[in-house]
Amino acid sequence: MKRNHLIKPILDHNYPTVSHGKGIYLYDTDGKQYIDGSSGAVTASIGHGVLDVVEAMTEQASKVSFAYRSHFTSEAAETLAEKLSELAPGDLNWSFFVNSGSEATETAMKIAIQHWQEKGFERKNRIVSRWTSYHGITMGALSMSGHVSRRKRFVPLLEDFPSISAPYCYRCPYESSGCKLQCANELETSIQRLGSENIAAFIAEPIIGASAGAVTPPDGYYQRIKEICERYDILFIADEVMTGIGRTGKMFAMEHWGVTPDIIALGKGMSAGYTPIAATLVSDRVMEPILKGSKSIMAGHTYSANPLSAAVSLEVLAYIERMNLVQAAEEKGQYLLEKLHGLAERFDIIGDVRGKGLLLGLEFVSNRSSKTPFDLQDGITTRIVNKAFEKGLLIYPASGAIEGIAGDAVIISPPLVITNEEIDSLVKILEASVEELQHELHSEGLIENKQAI
Repeated sequence: MKRNHLIKPILDHNYPTVSHGKGIYLYDTDGKQYIDGSSGAVTASIGHGVLDVVEAMTEQASKVSFAYRSHFTSEAAETLAEKLSELAPGDLNWSFFVNSGSEATETAMKIAIQHWQEKGFERKNRIVSRWTSYHGITMGALSMSGHVSRRKRFVPLLEDFPSISAPYCYRCPYESSGCKLQCANELETSIQRLGSENIAAFIAEPIIGASAGAVTPPDGYYQRIKEICERYDILFIADEVMTGIGRTGKMFAMEHWGVTPDIIALGKGMSAGYTPIAATLVSDRVMEPILKGSKSIMAGHTYSANPLSAAVSLEVLAYIERMNLVQAAEEKGQYLLEKLHGLAERFDIIGDVRGKGLLLGLEFVSNRSSKTPFDLQDGITTRIVNKAFEKGLLIYPASGAIEGIAGDAVIISPPLVITNEEIDSLVKILEASVEELQHELHSEGLIENKQAI
């Protein structure tokens, strides 16, 4: 048997080999069809095999694919930065291009710190973030992440940036005493404990993705967060790597709450998976002291702003606008949400249905009444993901939200081009997968009370 040379997510797992994709579908080399119900890792927003993007890629590659940013700029990169400025709210008029979401959030952290340094506030170099969050896998991004299981191996090397609770309404710790946006008020408490003179920025995912499965905050939450940040002179970074570029039914998810961040991290949907590119968008206010001071952002990436990726991203953005996919995400998302609520009515192991647009999540519980979670060691998330995969549906795992020891959820986030008929097909496979899992769990005695089978 031929040995492996590629390091895959699970080293000894026998992954099928992808052959090609078209629309919402992927195909392996055996000819099996899969509905891409999670857009990969919530990335392939415009679907697979879009020839307009291929043509834009080919055209740019025929001119120049790469030029080092210290030597040249390019028309593609300049135009992309201008386009993002037009799309972004407020005065987010500057773009720093990188290769991945992890780099985008880490660059956001560095720019926030440099902003204060160039204003003469050397001590403002700490970031405040939330538990039950994920901002990336590089050391800086992981330091900001409150994803217990992903932090575990590297804790001695990480900063203790997570310090407040997530707006996890399904498991609200303040429910018994009345919410009153206490999870947002925790930010003020944390600032007072750490000292605002030491804090550069607060970072949050508008809708929590990989660490919890589309957890969505209550109305008023981000308005309160922004108010606190402004009161204590702290920058607000929105990690829109997963939520940005139309995924939630708005171009930027923060638009749902009418709040404009000081810095935005983008990724995934910028190129819809056709090429690696991400960006850190920075407001005029944040850039001002740097323009007057060093005139240089202390960050550098060899592939930053390369013409090929920039041209691809430009065409993806143009395609999203031509096809009216932001509105489509809102409309199709509502249709899919109703279907998922229908599944929850039938299957008691579905404890919560949540999200916005085409970023939706299901949380699984052993007792719906008490919201009792399964132990992480029971592997419920893995089991439902695998069952769906076997039946030809790709969904995204999001387990460990409860301090890394419990909590099972999945993200349902198909490409924005999905039709209602294709949603029906997706839900049919998901329904069969949940039904099979619930029957097994009942037989294994892992469900606390009698469930509907």
